[in-house]
Amino acid sequence: MVNTSADNSTAPELIPPQLVPGLNGRHVMLASKSPRRRELLGMIVGDFDIADGREVEEVYPSDILAEEVPQYLSRLKAGAYRDLLGDKGIVITADTVVILDGKILGKPHDRHDAIEMLRSLSGRTHTVVTGVTVTSAEASRTIGVHTCVTFDHLEQSIIEDYVDTYRPYDKAGAYGIQEWIGAVGISGIEGCYYNVMGLPLHALARMLREMFPGE
Repeated sequence: MVNTSADNSTAPELIPPQLVPGLNGRHVMLASKSPRRRELLGMIVGDFDIADGREVEEVYPSDILAEEVPQYLSRLKAGAYRDLLGDKGIVITADTVVILDGKILGKPHDRHDAIEMLRSLSGRTHTVVTGVTVTSAEASRTIGVHTCVTFDHLEQSIIEDYVDTYRPYDKAGAYGIQEWIGAVGISGIEGCYYNVMGLPLHALARMLREMFPGE
């Protein structure tokens, strides 16, 4: 039997290192309502604020490829926050899409829509693309990161139980890889796991270090 009630009161507090020294003295802002992105950014950036919410009409040209949409939208969102930058401000914006057969699966409108999305993903491989834009007074850069996700066959009862329990109406593709649907349903991924959650941490950390090298 595994003892899960061990007393951790004497464990030292874990303080993450300053992974991007060039951010010292900077005011980093995440422009996102997603609690998952907030949690993820906190893994690589110790001190940041959440930018005030601003409505951005997420409309993109009909002639661009599906995989280019999240980069386009992350840049579009960045434009709404330029007045917050000042001399030391940095704004991070992001957008994530799920692509199957060249078509974007957005956020489900209701229970039926969520169930149908998961049925379409069952037994197949799809692509998750996250576009991230980092903007400062000096520069703005955008990256797009791809991850391939393969679902095993999902029984109808599993799909319905997941949708009814988690109500994944705020998630592209109607699922969260970090939830139990990922544990029991996803047979493999190729690429960045955190990208599927909504923020490609490795690529973002590298971009921040390149943009803000410090002394």
